[in-house]
Amino acid sequence: MGWPVWRLCQMAAVRASMRRKTHAWRIEEREYARHEARRGRRHAYTTLVPGRAALVVIDMVPFFALESAYARGIVPNIARLASTLRAAGGTVAWVLPGAGEPSKVAVEFFGPEVAETFRRSGGDGPLRSRLWHEFEVDDTDLLVEKTAPSAFFPGRCPLPDLLKSRDIETVLITGTVTNACCESSARDASTLGYRVIMVADANAARRDEDHNATLHTIYRTFGDVRTTGEVIGLISSIHRSTQDLR
Repeated sequence: MGWPVWRLCQMAAVRASMRRKTHAWRIEEREYARHEARRGRRHAYTTLVPGRAALVVIDMVPFFALESAYARGIVPNIARLASTLRAAGGTVAWVLPGAGEPSKVAVEFFGPEVAETFRRSGGDGPLRSRLWHEFEVDDTDLLVEKTAPSAFFPGRCPLPDLLKSRDIETVLITGTVTNACCESSARDASTLGYRVIMVADANAARRDEDHNATLHTIYRTFGDVRTTGEVIGLISSIHRSTQDLR
């Protein structure tokens, strides 16, 4: 006797949840060359102070992770960044979609059903329980909700005030969706005066084309673009130097 349909569907869902994909990300050489000619170096920020840096993790909740192998693919990199920065004295901020009532404009734009779906995308219950289950959250981490695409839009998320209280100057943008909430957060953080680094292999979109368009925009105008390995190298080098001085 074969498996019942419901069991086959359940098994397929489990298998799907285990698959991971990574973006074939790129920034064109002409963009690198443009900045190298302007400032004499490829990357805007060649150092960071871990204690004044925050890893900002956008919308890594089941609503997005279950539907996207790219979102699941960045989980290990975000986890590495979180543990490394936390150990070096930095801040980890988990940002979840809030459940505010959709505006009339949102209903008009998305339609009532989709607007309601997005309203519920962050889930219910305590914030920590609403994150994707593979993440470990420390008691020193920040957990906040946002009621706008951007985590830095004034009045729509407590994150900027919380980061200000910790004297944060550099934000590392990670999460999903690259070209929506992550890009919105990076742009607004730049406007507020933060040093912005978008982590190329710790953000996820639906397609490489969408992902890379955002990386191009951020690198060109709003901040730096680095890999997980490069960011960990920046954190670790400063952390080791600080320990050597003790």
